[in-house]
Amino acid sequence: MARKLFFLVLMCSTTALITCTNGGSGGAGAGLQMKLIHVDAKGNYTAEELVRRAVAAGKQRLAFLDAAMAGGGGVGLPVHWATLQYVAEYLIGDPPQRVEALIDTGSDLIWTQCSTCLRKVCAKQSLPYYNSSASSTFAPVPCAAKICAANDDLIHFCDLAAGCSVIAGYGAGAVAGTLGSEAFAFQSGTAELAFGCVTFTRIIQGALQGASGLIGLGRGRLSLVSQTGATKFSYCLTPYFHNNGATGHLFVGASASLGGGHGDVMTTPFVKGPKGSPFYYLPLVGLTVGETRLPIPSTVFDLREIAPGFFSGGVIIDSGSPFTSLVHDAYDALAAELTAQLNGSLVAPPAGDDGDGDTTTLCVARREVGRVVPAVVFHFRGGADMAVPAENYWAPVDKATACMVIGSAGPYRRQSVIGNYQQQNMRVLYDLANGDFSFQAADCTAL
Repeated sequence: MARKLFFLVLMCSTTALITCTNGGSGGAGAGLQMKLIHVDAKGNYTAEELVRRAVAAGKQRLAFLDAAMAGGGGVGLPVHWATLQYVAEYLIGDPPQRVEALIDTGSDLIWTQCSTCLRKVCAKQSLPYYNSSASSTFAPVPCAAKICAANDDLIHFCDLAAGCSVIAGYGAGAVAGTLGSEAFAFQSGTAELAFGCVTFTRIIQGALQGASGLIGLGRGRLSLVSQTGATKFSYCLTPYFHNNGATGHLFVGASASLGGGHGDVMTTPFVKGPKGSPFYYLPLVGLTVGETRLPIPSTVFDLREIAPGFFSGGVIIDSGSPFTSLVHDAYDALAAELTAQLNGSLVAPPAGDDGDGDTTTLCVARREVGRVVPAVVFHFRGGADMAVPAENYWAPVDKATACMVIGSAGPYRRQSVIGNYQQQNMRVLYDLANGDFSFQAADCTAL
């Protein structure tokens, strides 16, 4: 009964999409909170298997980012880590139905697979498909509603019932369905949101890893952040390994903040991205390995408009990319300096893992990582320095060997990406009102 009452506070209109909060879960205006866990946390995988799965997912993600660039373009949850990204758990509808969704700062649409999925065209998931006909709070979004055409990166059209149908593309494939409005309940906080009720999923097998769908946290009007009117959000991601079952957290709205970490809070301004782009761009200006500043011109990280409406380069912070990738010139300088500093500690990579032509595989004995591998510092405009310890950019690839997992973007891709592996045990704050990105070292398992 208490769970049902949790949803009865939702009296928002279908098109206004304003945030509703539950006074019993943090007070009005407290925002939303969710627990986060990695998508593979429920699988019985070794550390080496997790890394291999993340590498494969990272290649899919880069394909999505390339496609997105070519086109120009208060809530709290628990979060756990996944092959592709971290997963939030929440409830939809009245009576409530459980959903698990990947969180993604690089896209906008919130969607979940629905029970009306066409036969054999939706991905397998751990929970039952969401059934809109069983919910008293579900309403279809009309094709004529402004929210139907709110995002430039979605294909939208009118279906035979005058409803709003949408298609969203990703590196792993595409999903299609209808846009609806529904009551969402998170770990704390509730909201009425427009979301995709997906009836067709054509993605690479295993890409969802049992999750039900996706929560977009990007800059577009259909993202969770935009729909709730939040001006900030924050998260703290627990480690891929040795997290002792602890969950991270995502906060959207007034509850998003820093503090509780064990390092100084660093702040840098966002770089203005292309119109309609969901991405969050950061002003990276240089790298330091140990005590050595790399001879990299800051211009290699610049976002450039190469033709009207078409952009190249830039550096994005992305919860949906497992590993960091650097534009080729920066990667070459990083690999060369690490090779010089590690010198006699380097070992041959495992058989069959000798790079992909653009990336040199650097490896050391697994037991030596903490002793011999130096920290790397990412320098951002305004004096904000992100110190990346060895365990956040080296990973075990077999029982005896660990290798660097920062990769090269390749000779033709000019965009750099800061992935979620680098963001482990770091509290981050996206302050959209002030246009700033802040971060602080933290023990995310203890927060």
